[in-house]
Amino acid sequence: MKQNELLKELEARGFINQSSNLEGLNEALNSGKLIGYWGTDPTGDSLHVGHLASLMLIRWFQKYGNKPILLVGGATGRIGDPSGRDKGRPMLTDEQIEKNCAGLRKSISKFIKFGDGESDAIMVDNYEWMKGYGHMEFLREFGTDFTIPRMLSMESVKRRLENGMTFLEFNYMTFQAVDFLTLNKKYNCTLQFCGADQWGNSVMGVELIRKKLGKEVFVLSTALITDSKGEKIGKSAGNAVWVNEEKTTPYEYYQYFRNTPDDLVEKFLKIFTEIPLDEIARLSKLEGAELNEAKKILAFAATEIAHGRDAAVAAESASAALFGGGANTENVPSTELEMSGPMGVIDFLVAVNLFTSKSEARRMIEQGGIQIDGNKITDWKSEVQPADEIMIQKGKKTFLRVIKK
Repeated sequence: MKQNELLKELEARGFINQSSNLEGLNEALNSGKLIGYWGTDPTGDSLHVGHLASLMLIRWFQKYGNKPILLVGGATGRIGDPSGRDKGRPMLTDEQIEKNCAGLRKSISKFIKFGDGESDAIMVDNYEWMKGYGHMEFLREFGTDFTIPRMLSMESVKRRLENGMTFLEFNYMTFQAVDFLTLNKKYNCTLQFCGADQWGNSVMGVELIRKKLGKEVFVLSTALITDSKGEKIGKSAGNAVWVNEEKTTPYEYYQYFRNTPDDLVEKFLKIFTEIPLDEIARLSKLEGAELNEAKKILAFAATEIAHGRDAAVAAESASAALFGGGANTENVPSTELEMSGPMGVIDFLVAVNLFTSKSEARRMIEQGGIQIDGNKITDWKSEVQPADEIMIQKGKKTFLRVIKK
């Protein structure tokens, strides 16, 4: 059977981790355009780089003429997904969920086109249908479709059982399965995208639809994106790079990709950009100083997708100013601070939000990791004099321009 062009693209770029039935999905894609969905819970008000493998996969899905559904889990977000976690998530208020849903739509809209066209995306909230079920009604409708042995076999459940998984979390996979069933009935959605850690929850939806409707639907998972230490990128791990500019500036986003480890450049070019594969093959062969040019191309292309060309140009210019010399420093991340007189350096660093505590700032100074206007600070008791503009460097890669208010 001829391999579908979309699947060929996804496979060549390293998106495909696992599929419930890859041969069947290939046949379905060759037979016509599909509707597929990806869901995320509103536990934060922005997506981060860890989400982008799935989001870029959906971007390709749409580019090949298929229709995406983006599901925000207003209902599942009230429960908490146990997948890949050692403890339960904190409960969110209705106000937090509403705020986070708005932020997630902003993130998604940077990558996916919404509208009324045949392949334009739509956004749904599973709270719309889940709120209509009473406890007794839900059990009568779906209780016999899930067996305890099958649910206990899921890795996400096994891991949490050792740490006191609650009945609330145990129900999460049933909610996600009902989501897929509902979207299949309402929109003829036949494909779910997920990260590798969501595999167990997602295949439960395939099984539920088969039981209830006798239909074959599909799941396609992507590998998790890890940092240079091999740790999953996520806000709970404390290493998130956010999509929304209020949380991570375009410059910081650019710098994240500019500092990609050498051994991940090819992988990141394939996943986070739309650069043609033959050009990626050429860039991946570069070595030494030339590999830095590939990193710059990666950083620009990734930033352009997330923040637009103007922001990518500004971030590139700021990076050149700080690391190459000669460019305009106006594009360097900046903040305003009112200084009526000399200020202790530790108070100064905390006031501009480079550190959350004075002890953390002092420790960095003692380690030789702070420069102000090009001068290394060695005495944590020293003072910073007022000036119209002050440039701070934290470590090797973090810069902040402080403008007098």
